[in-house]
Amino acid sequence: MPNLLIRKPMQLLMTEAGETGIHTLKRVLGPWQLTALGIGAIIGAGIFVLTGEAAFNNAGPAVVLSFVASAIACAFAGLCYAEFASLIPIAGSAYTYGYATLGELFAWIIGWDLILEYALGASTVSVGWAGHFVPLLKHFGIYIPDSVSTSTFVLQNGHFVNTGAFNLVSFGVLLLISAVLAKGIKESATLNSIVVVLKLGIVLLFIGCGIWYIKPENWHPFIPPEESLGRYGWFGVLRGGALVFFAYIGFDAVSTAAQECKNPKRDLPIGILGSLAICTVLYILVSGILTGLVSYKLLGVPAPIVVGIEATPFRWLAWVVELGAVLGLGSVMLVMLLGQSRVFYSMSRDGLLPEVFSRIHPKYRTPYVITMLTGVVVAIIAGLLPIRVLGELVNIGTLLAFAIVSASVIVLRIRRPDLPRPFKTPGYPFVPVMGVLTSLALIGFLPQDTWWRLVVWLVIGLLIYGLYGIRHSKVQKAGP
Repeated sequence: MPNLLIRKPMQLLMTEAGETGIHTLKRVLGPWQLTALGIGAIIGAGIFVLTGEAAFNNAGPAVVLSFVASAIACAFAGLCYAEFASLIPIAGSAYTYGYATLGELFAWIIGWDLILEYALGASTVSVGWAGHFVPLLKHFGIYIPDSVSTSTFVLQNGHFVNTGAFNLVSFGVLLLISAVLAKGIKESATLNSIVVVLKLGIVLLFIGCGIWYIKPENWHPFIPPEESLGRYGWFGVLRGGALVFFAYIGFDAVSTAAQECKNPKRDLPIGILGSLAICTVLYILVSGILTGLVSYKLLGVPAPIVVGIEATPFRWLAWVVELGAVLGLGSVMLVMLLGQSRVFYSMSRDGLLPEVFSRIHPKYRTPYVITMLTGVVVAIIAGLLPIRVLGELVNIGTLLAFAIVSASVIVLRIRRPDLPRPFKTPGYPFVPVMGVLTSLALIGFLPQDTWWRLVVWLVIGLLIYGLYGIRHSKVQKAGP
């Protein structure tokens, strides 16, 4: 009889963390590259797309508070991730942490959940990328028709409507990024670092230019009166927080690169917490300036930052902002697809998924098969579905993972207090408990149909685990 709660031994995890050779991932990443990976994943759709949508639909100028609420939840979870990342420095992120603390069934649920997060995260961002790339090309006299830059399905009054189009732009960019990832982690990280420097410069340029042209009257009322449930008022601020939470997704992806770090016990906490802190400050500044430049009622558009720039004398900067969005969203897709392939890699190495998913390229030392396979699947999803549906699914999947990781810190502290922890979550047990509570609270503010989609995804995952994973699990075969 299989033991659904069997845990992966810590000794085995440490052995895997120390493996070397051509059949293992290459250790080439340092603290700056890890921090850049985090920033590369975080600064993207949240700052260039969802800021305007959350202000327009949910919070008004108080979208600043929505970002603060999400940042608090992420800070609690980030501190918990940092402890695990330094303690268990191998690929797999929350999946691996859950396997060591809560058991195989929970590990599978987390891993399957992370696949949803990273796959749909990349799809979501690619749709936003297309929304900026197409207008950018217009500045150079190049026009792309809606039939190849619009999703097949759009959401109208809660129902899917077939447009007859296919977002070939999103599809193509995801395939290109997958090819870059298959080529090598060092090349991918170098490209990401260059892009991060460029997009940070553009974000700082927006802040520096926009701050002088704020109209304080645009901030009044700061929290507009409630018009409906989730639209303005304090409930709207919190629902906006649940939406812009997507803006912070990415710092957890840093931990999926643990087996490609030179000194993971020191550098992973730096990468996770450093990227989260930098991006939180930038988000608060950008959202505050944006809603000060123009009324929140004008921000329900695919490119709200451009609307803000056009309210200043620096209208010529619009194409620069579009370029920043294209670069920024590109690096987000890169890190999301990186996380996706590394979770698959870890689950495959444990026998829960077919062995082909953990096959390493002999020259590039990357899991090239799963990288390209997931790239194709994610690209097809991006061509079909609209950004809002994808974004909500990503949020609920990530929040569930955050809650489980936070709870796992408590479980492991009780079960194995003797383990050496290079980084310890401060304020224990307050911080991990709040990590669980804040994540579950934000889930509560997401639409109910998003919950049902998550349930369907988890049921599919459990069927796969029951039919394949539990029978091929290496930990199950090794026994207690």
